[in-house]
Amino acid sequence: MSAKTILTGLKADAFRHPLDQEATRTLRQLPGLDVLLRTAIGPIAEQVFYLENISASVLVGERQLPHLHELLQDACRILDLDPPQLYVRQHPVPNAYTFAMRGKQPFVVVHTSLLDLLTPPEIQAVIGHELGHLKCDHSVYLTLANLLTLAASQLPWGEVLAQGLQSQIMEWVRCAEFTCDRAALLVTQDARIVASLLMKLCGGSPSLAPQLNLDAFLEQARAYNVASATTLGDVVKQFRNQNLTHPLPVLRAKEIDHWAQSSDYQMLLQSGISQYNNETQSKGGWRNW
Repeated sequence: MSAKTILTGLKADAFRHPLDQEATRTLRQLPGLDVLLRTAIGPIAEQVFYLENISASVLVGERQLPHLHELLQDACRILDLDPPQLYVRQHPVPNAYTFAMRGKQPFVVVHTSLLDLLTPPEIQAVIGHELGHLKCDHSVYLTLANLLTLAASQLPWGEVLAQGLQSQIMEWVRCAEFTCDRAALLVTQDARIVASLLMKLCGGSPSLAPQLNLDAFLEQARAYNVASATTLGDVVKQFRNQNLTHPLPVLRAKEIDHWAQSSDYQMLLQSGISQYNNETQSKGGWRNW
């Protein structure tokens, strides 16, 4: 049984990654973009996604997959956030995602293949990561990123129309992921749990996951950091990252390990006004993100 600090009154800027802050400022300078997404596109997308989820996924609750419901409730309590709806969706690709426009139906979706890969603490890290998007109001620009991806792949001249904004948006998306990894750490309060999750995203499967060595993976992350410190390594790293929706898992592991040792993180935990014992996470062995 482990004691968790509840971060009552937690503000998003208290844990937002500096790269996220900078990229968000850049996007907010684009005239009318925020208003367009919130008032015109967002409400329609929110209703469409709600109908899709309620018709083709399983809604988690006290009577439906209650162990996942409890992980969600605990995570929301720690981050001082109203619980969104949580859905489980049958899908072979391990993934999780969230959506909200300050509206009535914020939600998180987790794929079954991800649940099959992770332990309960790692599942809660995934939930915490997705809650980070809600806490930081990321969904406005995440919606734009999804629409641009759709336009580039399916609409005539979509690639040309999307190209101008897509680079800026995708840079912001990658920066926002660093912030949400911090939210995952605030929920689990154990950097090794978050790093283990990232390791399994790199090379995990239900059969291989129990055999993976976290310390070896962290050494791999440090080796990548050294190798990419050269001029050529930096060029390769930038090229490798520019079209990704998420930073490379080894970079994310390095970032979260660094922040876990920082005074900012320690001060956030010390600011929590109360603690509780989380029995759910002490029971071990379930499943992935």
